[in-house]
Formats: sequence, C-alpha cells, structure tokens
Amino acid sequence: MKVLLIGNGGREHALAWKLSASPRVTALFVAPGNPGTAQVADNVEMDITKPADVIRFIKINAIDLVVIGPENPLADGLTDKLSAEGVKVFGPTKAGAQIESDKWFAKELMKHQSVPTAEARSFTDPKVAEEFVKARNQPCVVKATGLAMGKGVTVCHRISDALEAIDRVMRRKDFGAAGERVVIEEMLIGPEVSIFALVSGRSIYVMETAQDHNCLLYTSDAADE
Repeated sequence: MKVLLIGNGGREHALAWKLSASPRVTALFVAPGNPGTAQVADNVEMDITKPADVIRFIKINAIDLVVIGPENPLADGLTDKLSAEGVKVFGPTKAGAQIESDKWFAKELMKHQSVPTAEARSFTDPKVAEEFVKARNQPCVVKATGLAMGKGVTVCHRISDALEAIDRVMRRKDFGAAGERVVIEEMLIGPEVSIFALVSGRSIYVMETAQDHNCLLYTSDAADE
C-alpha cells in the first residue's frame, strides 16, 4: 500500500513513524514533511493548499491512501475533494472538521446534544464583548473561534487580561480571520483530560487518554480587577 501523509509538524512525524512500521505500507510519502519524517519516509515538496497539486501527485504515484494531519486542510475540505476523485482518505470531511475549526459551532452542537460544557457567549463586536466581561466580573476564557494554530485561547483570571485578549484577537487581528468572532467562556477549574477516538459511521474506537501540562501563567493570589 502506498500512503501519502499530509503535514509537516510533530503530529505528522509521529504518524509517519507508526505508518512506516506497518508491513502493509510499501511506500510512504509526506508532503511537505520535516527532518523527522525524512528519516522514515520520502518528503515531497508540495503546496498542500492546492488540491489540484495533491491530486496530481496521487494519480502519478498511484497512492492508495491519504492521511491528513493538520486542521487547516481538513477545514478547507481537502478530504471532500480527494474523496470526490475516488481517493481513500483518513480524515474528517469539511463538515466534520467544523467541530475543530469553529469553536462556537462546537459549543452549539454540544448544547444541542446535551453534552456538558462550560457556559459561553459569542461576540462579533469587540466593544460588546468587553462590556460583557466587565458586567460579568468573573474569571473567564477568551477564544478566537477559528483555527489559530493552538494559540487562540487565553485563560483570564483578571478583567484586564480578558480585555487585552479581546483587543489582540478582534482589533489587532493577531490571528487574522480566526478572530472575527470570539467565544467568552466560564473558567472551569480542575484537571484537563483529552479523550481520543476513531470514528467511522456509527463505529467508535476509543484510544488512550492524554493530558496537557501547561505552564503556570498566573500566581494563585491573582485577583479580579
């Protein structure tokens, strides 16, 4: 089986490492890849934002399976475009990826399906968002709703922190179009655990859990202003 892996991050390095160990994989390409993936696969110089280039490579090299790692190509519908060409793809469709690419959509989906989640409001006007933060006068979490490479979430123990986050995201456009809308969410205290699962139709395979250990940003005596 010939496999094409899309992406160039640490996630793709881990995927390439495991894929290369499979006896069923006869050739493994990574586009564009990184020095780590080059140790276990053939890196390919390719603009993965251009589906036509990806499809051309797939057809020329008779690729049997495409694995998409990063969120951006998934949010842009690369899975849909490859599937329309008859290519087998591991990765959610554009509609499925919306759970990750649009945080407000994810909140609304959780509410609709009665999935427990922190209370939240969304805003497209920074002034209204700031007024809400001041009126609420509680620690909160400010999130750019779109994809921001893992940088779009700010935990705010003080009102001033929240106001600064809103300004950075919505006025200064630190994350571009990802910050056109923000979600302001109640702060939940406690351990954070991620649960991963592979889903195909109505079949679900739950994998091992994982936990982030992020650095401490504020001292315990930080108070609201």
